[in-house]
Amino acid sequence: MRVVAPDVHQLTGFPPNQINVYLVGDVLVDSGTASARRRVLRQLEGATLSAHVVTHAHPDHFGASHAICTTRGIPLWAGAHDVTAIETGAMQVPASPVAGALSRMPPPPAHPVDRALREGDEVAGFTVLEVPGHTPGHIALWREADRVLLCGDVFFHLGRVTKPPDFLTLDPERNRRSMQRLRALRPDLVLFGHGAPARRPVTHRHR
Repeated sequence: MRVVAPDVHQLTGFPPNQINVYLVGDVLVDSGTASARRRVLRQLEGATLSAHVVTHAHPDHFGASHAICTTRGIPLWAGAHDVTAIETGAMQVPASPVAGALSRMPPPPAHPVDRALREGDEVAGFTVLEVPGHTPGHIALWREADRVLLCGDVFFHLGRVTKPPDFLTLDPERNRRSMQRLRALRPDLVLFGHGAPARRPVTHRHR
């Protein structure tokens, strides 16, 4: 686990920076896949946790959430329009051959959502932004004081900053509008669901 911003840690993943999990103050943001549960829990030993936030209802972001919330006895919070998917273990993807194959894989363990997050809510000093498209209830976390943004999968940063793949994005046009909204914030540091942290990476148009 390493410090990436004041009071923000990035947990070690395998491979590094591919599926990211963050500790923001005493709130865990995302959890990786179900198979990551032991690695995540091991890194959280000794850490004080008050809650677990899921940026969106895809299995590489809430796969280990049930195990973590159950083991650590903490509530799960998520965007209001992704609550049902997390509580049923469903995967929200468009109709496509690739997405269809993914949807036939065993779903991650479902878990009850204790708090439905909405625009303007506060989480560990960050403001919740509703940025739908990749999923209906996708959220980002924004700290204006030092312009740090946790963007989930609104952007990917695998080699360069891009949109997420259309075959995994329920509504690509809504996601493009969410991308524009986050670009307009002019963040100094962006922390991605997939990819290494980057400074001032989304102020210009990326296709």
